[in-house]
Amino acid sequence: MDSSILKALKMPEFTISADGALVKSILDGEVFTLNADALEIVRFLDEYKDRFFSDIPLQNSPDIRQAWEPARLQQITILLLTPANGLEPGRLKAAAKESLLSWIEKNPFLTGLHYQSAMECGLRIPVFFYGLKLLDNLSDEDVGRVLRTIYEHAWWVARRLSLYTSLGNHTVCECVGLVFAGCLFRDRPEGKAWLEKGIEILRQELHHQILGDGGPAEQSLAYHRFVLDLYWLAAGFLEKNGLFDCSDWKPRLLRGESFLNAFAGGGGQFPSIGDSDDGKAVAPGIAPVRSAAQDNREGCTTFRESGYTVVRFGNDGILAFDHGPLGMPPLFNHGHADALSITLSAGGRQVLADPGTYRYNGDPLFRRYFKGTRAHNTVTIDGEDQAVQETGFVWSKPYRAELTRGEDAAGTLLLEARHDGYRRLKYPVEHRRTIIFFGDSHFVIRDTFLGAGAHDFELNYHLHPDIAAKRENGWWRLGEGKAVTFIRVLKGLDFDFSSGQEEPPFGWFSPAYGAKVKSEVLSCRKRGPSAETSFLTAISLGEPLSPEAYLERAGVL
Repeated sequence: MDSSILKALKMPEFTISADGALVKSILDGEVFTLNADALEIVRFLDEYKDRFFSDIPLQNSPDIRQAWEPARLQQITILLLTPANGLEPGRLKAAAKESLLSWIEKNPFLTGLHYQSAMECGLRIPVFFYGLKLLDNLSDEDVGRVLRTIYEHAWWVARRLSLYTSLGNHTVCECVGLVFAGCLFRDRPEGKAWLEKGIEILRQELHHQILGDGGPAEQSLAYHRFVLDLYWLAAGFLEKNGLFDCSDWKPRLLRGESFLNAFAGGGGQFPSIGDSDDGKAVAPGIAPVRSAAQDNREGCTTFRESGYTVVRFGNDGILAFDHGPLGMPPLFNHGHADALSITLSAGGRQVLADPGTYRYNGDPLFRRYFKGTRAHNTVTIDGEDQAVQETGFVWSKPYRAELTRGEDAAGTLLLEARHDGYRRLKYPVEHRRTIIFFGDSHFVIRDTFLGAGAHDFELNYHLHPDIAAKRENGWWRLGEGKAVTFIRVLKGLDFDFSSGQEEPPFGWFSPAYGAKVKSEVLSCRKRGPSAETSFLTAISLGEPLSPEAYLERAGVL
């Protein structure tokens, strides 16, 4: 590589919220392990560090995602980019250099766990580049070692690209790595090919990963944030160095940002819909600079292609209604079976929550639970998921869901959707859900069913663990203060109360990857013929009306 290329290349720009406390914790030895036992990961890595990557057995390993996290080396990025805030800059650079060179020494090419995933190799390449640009304490020999590692990573990624059925966020990670490596080695034929291939696939995948309405093809809001940031990172780097005009990418990326803005509550947080592994495109507390998107926080916004409607009302109320597909075909890897589920926040706090992901490997019982229908705020029939879980990532028998009505007139907003996930049953059933908003802060949910035979129906509402439920005048009072919400099921029914059940799992929330806590669930169960079974749920942000008011709006009086 021509050394003048490295010297001339400019860093992309970042937005930094990481602070001195995080930097100090890294200096004191903190390792990012996604809530896994760091010593367990070290023992596992040491046991197989000298094996060729494909000879390492994974069936008895720690969660592979947790084992890979420290090797993303994003702690180095934090040391390099975060303002020193009173800490000695030389100490930060020394620690970053030690971490960088130590990792290279301990992980010879294609040896050990960290070459199993081309995605992980792609994510490391930018970190190596930041080290080359920002560490002025590297010797010529050190620079050569880092450059060789970048070359080896890119060579490996280019031969193991996630294509065909495996297209997804992995593909985007790999191509961002090729872009950074290709820029460094563009004076060589292989480097030029990496750069061209990375740009070509990123341009192609932009319209595959990000749907026309800005939503995620993978049906995961967290992975959508991850993918968008990877694109902003690549675009910022390419344009800063005059290597490619990414202006054609920006409208699609801005639609993606506008989509996430529609869900965002206090602090920019959004529900944990679909899988999340807490991955960051750059590092915790550091993001690429993004162009400003339209503030898409209207009263009611429907994303028909993605399959979501977001309603803002009352006391900072935000309701998200999922009427979209299972995920990205053909494997639907990161989607959850959550058709017609809702999430609700009030006063800046989550009330009815999507319970999240917990972990991908090592606990199949809870993996099935967190992905499954019963863990979401919708109706489960005969104890079955709306689709069939073949593995921890692969679904079969995907459902079709659609919004069939959306009307806003005379102070009443009506949304109606349906899904056919239970048509595979011996006696098929279609689930229809209608949500009717009225007044400033009231709505009623009507669940009805079409089909043959008698079935067991279970309606569930999962509460965020910060929200406690208690009985009050025939209602369930959820939370206090600005977040207080009232809920009840009508027509002579009532909710049962559950929390933290171990087997089968029920009543759990995952606040972060690798962590789970008990949460409360309100459930109502009925058995009967489909056409004769229904649920009516009244919900109010603040003081509720009489039950008759909700029945009247639901059209059953």
